[in-house]
Amino acid sequence: MTRPYPHGLRIVLALWLGSLWLPATAAAASDSECTAATCGATVLLKQLAAGQTTSEAEVQRLLQRIALLDDAGPHLNAVVHLNATAVEEARQLDNERRNGHLRGPLHGVPVLLKANIATADGLPTHAGSLALADFKTSNDAPFVARLRAAGAIILGKTNLSEWANFRSTHSVSGWSSVGGQTRNPYALDRNPCGSSSGTGVAIAAGFAPLGVGSETDGSIICPSGLNGLVGLKPTVGLIEGTGIIPIAHSQDTAGPMTRTVHDAALLLNVMQAPRVDGGSVDYTAALATATLRGKRIGALRDYGGAGSNDAVEAAYTAALAKLREQGATVVEVTLGGKSRAAQAMEKTGDAEFAVLLYEFKHDLEGWLQANGAPADRDTLAELIVWNEAHRATTMPVFEQELFQLAAKQGPLTDSAYLEALHAGRDATQTRLRELFTAEHLDALVAPTNAPAWKTDAVLSDHVRVSSSQPAAVAGWPSLTLPMAFSDGLPLGLSFIGQPWAEAGLLQLAYAFEQATHAAQAPQFLPTTARDAALYGAQ
Repeated sequence: MTRPYPHGLRIVLALWLGSLWLPATAAAASDSECTAATCGATVLLKQLAAGQTTSEAEVQRLLQRIALLDDAGPHLNAVVHLNATAVEEARQLDNERRNGHLRGPLHGVPVLLKANIATADGLPTHAGSLALADFKTSNDAPFVARLRAAGAIILGKTNLSEWANFRSTHSVSGWSSVGGQTRNPYALDRNPCGSSSGTGVAIAAGFAPLGVGSETDGSIICPSGLNGLVGLKPTVGLIEGTGIIPIAHSQDTAGPMTRTVHDAALLLNVMQAPRVDGGSVDYTAALATATLRGKRIGALRDYGGAGSNDAVEAAYTAALAKLREQGATVVEVTLGGKSRAAQAMEKTGDAEFAVLLYEFKHDLEGWLQANGAPADRDTLAELIVWNEAHRATTMPVFEQELFQLAAKQGPLTDSAYLEALHAGRDATQTRLRELFTAEHLDALVAPTNAPAWKTDAVLSDHVRVSSSQPAAVAGWPSLTLPMAFSDGLPLGLSFIGQPWAEAGLLQLAYAFEQATHAAQAPQFLPTTARDAALYGAQ
């Protein structure tokens, strides 16, 4: 891992920086008492403008906090690479601010990126795989270039589920052969979910005010839900996918992972690709008119794992009551039904899996070869051989069944692929459009997740509640934010919208956030209170 401090100095820092062992958010603190680690980008920008702090000071604080909590202390293991020039860049941006020059709306704000996102700054881009551990790209992803142009400081890169959770059917979310296992900051023995696990944990723990993850299906939404964050998976195409080590072009997208809805809107303002007409949407301005009054919300009752967790059902019921209290009309809906579109959606799971296998082989090999990956590791077949040759370090926890399945797939002209794309994406879009039209909906809602499961290398992941698939397969936007807590573990509520409806989703989420203030800071506990009582009694 690339770090700015040697190990010994990190331990010294841990001893005298005890004041940094703080929750990542401080709801009771005034703006003047906040730091980049506690109150996010929106407040930090106000402080920078008022001269109450500097970017250099905040970057130093964040690096110290990472040394204390990521490398030492609870050892969250969320950040795998740090930008060695971050302090120097912050100092330069401070000088520019003092001279009256601002590069853009994120001037001097630190950002962490998932390690499957290309940068041209010498930080490796490896998707968590030792096969690409030292691979460095020569170009920034387009949205990373826009972040830099807006004045953001790329603080470093975060761990992820290896190959974005697409190497094995028995993978453990948050584990990679480069970064090891990332821990949930709410209970260290619990899983952070993936594949954007490192970004989720890092932002929840206060290692940066803004984070960027990527999603194919659930990889922004799930780790945001389990780590008490706001996570936005945009409409596929709103942010270019060209700078992300891919799984599937029909579903891949980058997206914001933040501690507040306003910060998500702020980050999306910069990340969005230019429109054909050269314009853009001001997502933060849209929040000024945010309201739930008069909105029609469809409450999904057949989300994945519906009824499997009493705490989730109770929190969902309370959230729907809060939506009604705030003036929304809530109608109960199901994706299943008697219509032809509803029945066609029954094949979505198998169809999505087939599409991902086909597109993974095609897209990954094309990306690796276009970006100059090592010549002996730029095809799926070669990666399989490389992993096998380095089995002790690459596969100590799980195998590479998905790699092997994907390697057997043919070209994207195969009828099996085209039929799967129709049965998955097209059928899901048709059913969602049918629901939105029939019920005159502004959005759908569903629980994001159940309480985080214990990290388990034997049984691997056991996700009990999930609602990410419809929006992921359709390529439509979804947003999660904190809804409640169960045994100290976050539960999220997801809003799902029609294509290009991000501004509307942000408005609904902002209104819900302001009405509930459900977010709570992680306490870095070794386990939940209930588990502690159980084991303490033995």
